Amino acid sequence: MTDAMTDAAVAAPEATAARSSVALLAHRPARHGEIKLIVSQLHAVIDESPFYNERFKAFEKRRLSAGYLEALMEADPWHVLTVTHRQEVAGAIISGPEFGSLFRYWSWVAPQFRDTRVSMYGMRAFEETFDNGRFHKVFTYVRPENETSLALLRRYGYRQVCLLEKHLFGLDFVLMEKPYTKQVEGYDSGIRLGRLAAARRWLKRLAAP
Repeated sequence: MTDAMTDAAVAAPEATAARSSVALLAHRPARHGEIKLIVSQLHAVIDESPFYNERFKAFEKRRLSAGYLEALMEADPWHVLTVTHRQEVAGAIISGPEFGSLFRYWSWVAPQFRDTRVSMYGMRAFEETFDNGRFHKVFTYVRPENETSLALLRRYGYRQVCLLEKHLFGLDFVLMEKPYTKQVEGYDSGIRLGRLAAARRWLKRLAAP
């Protein structure tokens, strides 16, 4: 027989601690002055991941540059969504528009914040931000061996659509999707990566705090 009062007594401090932890968290679009930090965090996460080969890691680090993130922010500042803990950047979720769908590129929690509730807070913040009538669905790729990420996505309503065999640089990926309800007319026009757009973003960086 379980002693319910004992369980409640043990759970109460944990629940209080969880509420306290969440109270320290917030989310917002990244600021231009934070892009270097965010790129550094992202590249470190890519490097330390055991799920990808070296060619994939090199490609992703070349692709996900400061300029690329700034192009995403130009399309929608929330495409570089940061989670802060005591106003310090604790993690981020990078996404981009894909012809009426939303592609979650990468999400991570900085090492010093991995014992907090940043991950679950970030999942909720992302859904609250982007389930806004603009997209038919959100999708992402996950390596089959990454059971923690797959479990977290399922917890927040994503489902496995298929296994993509040898899809990128010989690696298998699970395609995970969650339906949204598109209500806004029209589609996003993507991001601008040309020289003029890069020059305009460079001027914005000079003026950024």
